[in-house]
Amino acid sequence: MTNRFSFLTALALAFGLAAGAASVHAWGNATRLTYLTFSGPVALPGVTLNAGTYAFELYDPANSSNVVVVRNRNRTHPYFLGLTQVVPRPAGVGKHSTVSLGEAPRGEPKPIVAWYPPDAEHGLQFIYAR
Repeated sequence: MTNRFSFLTALALAFGLAAGAASVHAWGNATRLTYLTFSGPVALPGVTLNAGTYAFELYDPANSSNVVVVRNRNRTHPYFLGLTQVVPRPAGVGKHSTVSLGEAPRGEPKPIVAWYPPDAEHGLQFIYAR
């Protein structure tokens, strides 16, 4: 009787660990963490990002999949946290991560219009004040 109970307990524990590992793996991909490198300054609403590498990700994908946070490469300093709106990925744009840039007057940083996370069917368009 105790051997059977121990076996069932071990089986339940193994199943629970496997399910937990699968959900942790899925959660890790949910933020769509992407590192993007810019060779010159670019702009987001209210902030200019100098040349360098930045981490783009969803702030809270479980509850709000349209809030984006942009941090430094080490993800220790936030530069931007804001709302976006979902837009379709343009035809011909591959499944890799990319951004689209808007126009800016000479000498001004080009604004990032939208971020297209890797393997996503849609992008996230940043909302600028008019």
